Amino acid sequence: MLLSLVIPAYNEQDGIARVIERVLATRAALASRDIRLELIIVDDGSRDHTAQVIERYREVRLVRHGKNQGYGAALKTGFRAAAGEYLGFLDADGTYPPESLPDLMRAAVEQDADLVIGSRMSGARSEMPRTRRVGNTAYALLLSFIGNTRVRDTASGMRLIRRAILPQLYPLPDGLDFTPAMSTRAIHEHLKIIEVPIPYSERAGRSKLNVVRDGVRFTNTIVWMALTYNPVRILGAVGLALGALALLVGVGLVFAGFGGRTLLDVAGAYAIFLMLVLAVAGVSIFSLGVMFSYLIALFTKRPVRRGMFGRVIFDPPLDYQFGWMGAALIVVGLGASAVAFSFGLNGAPFERIWMYLLGSALLVLVGLQLAVSWIVMRVLEELSKREVRTRSDMTEQVGTEVEREKLSVSESGGNS
Repeated sequence: MLLSLVIPAYNEQDGIARVIERVLATRAALASRDIRLELIIVDDGSRDHTAQVIERYREVRLVRHGKNQGYGAALKTGFRAAAGEYLGFLDADGTYPPESLPDLMRAAVEQDADLVIGSRMSGARSEMPRTRRVGNTAYALLLSFIGNTRVRDTASGMRLIRRAILPQLYPLPDGLDFTPAMSTRAIHEHLKIIEVPIPYSERAGRSKLNVVRDGVRFTNTIVWMALTYNPVRILGAVGLALGALALLVGVGLVFAGFGGRTLLDVAGAYAIFLMLVLAVAGVSIFSLGVMFSYLIALFTKRPVRRGMFGRVIFDPPLDYQFGWMGAALIVVGLGASAVAFSFGLNGAPFERIWMYLLGSALLVLVGLQLAVSWIVMRVLEELSKREVRTRSDMTEQVGTEVEREKLSVSESGGNS
């Protein structure tokens, strides 16, 4: 078995030799498990003597970029040049321990894993600065929620990948967000992921990672990539949260109205404005997430992913109930407006009934939006199932024709 280890290097002349020697020192341990090592270093347009240092080692294959293209781009170049059944990578700055490669390979082979992550957040000794530890914990919580899978280290730069699953992980970005993008895609592709604890050492000198800029980039990468797989997981949560806030504001307004307040002051008017905006935004965002899920299923020819809002909580799924929910809200809203209007005709002061008229309008509009969303989603669902049903019908037709041919042959044989 061949393990191709790729190391991206950019201006690492001071430490790259030590990393190379540590990697080459693992060959004996790997060989004891019948694993050969191919070491590829991609010089990503270094402006120092990194390439000259690497060229001293005949056991190392050097690939060079004419100009700096980015961390992820260097890794993808190395993967294209690699020949191994397993692809691995680690950083050139000595922060990740090459000595853990045999442990990661053992986990990959024995547990038949698609992706093995050297986890810096699983209890092993770590010199990671506190700010980066907090950031990595936040990324892990975000991805664990979005992917519905427990993740401890989303951005580890030491990993092993089964080469055969690379097409499922691509496309991946060219920058430092390569690793969180890989984690996000691997989870949503339902690949088998294992995290193996590794020690972590802080690099000597200045890190190339900018906590704020790259932190924002990592977050955007995780969220946007997750939206291409399971948008209702994110947009549905946002929509439900906004809807719950609108409901709380509405309940507060009702109690205030029954308490004798006219709600004509600034606070009352703003509370009503807030309720309207939150309610409409919540329904719109939730519906958008569900419709996106149907569009993705239609585009990828995969079943609709419903996340936490599918049959785990709602059975049938919540989007199937939009039809009757929308109709009920429209009926309740129209009924409430008629009652409020009749009270006004009978002498009730306008400052006591205008809020109920406004609430009735909100119910009608939200109900109409739910009903329209239900119609759109049922059409998208029908389109997503059309190809499957066509294949089923064609298969049954072919089977019927075969049976007819067999029957015809048997009858002709019997007559003869």
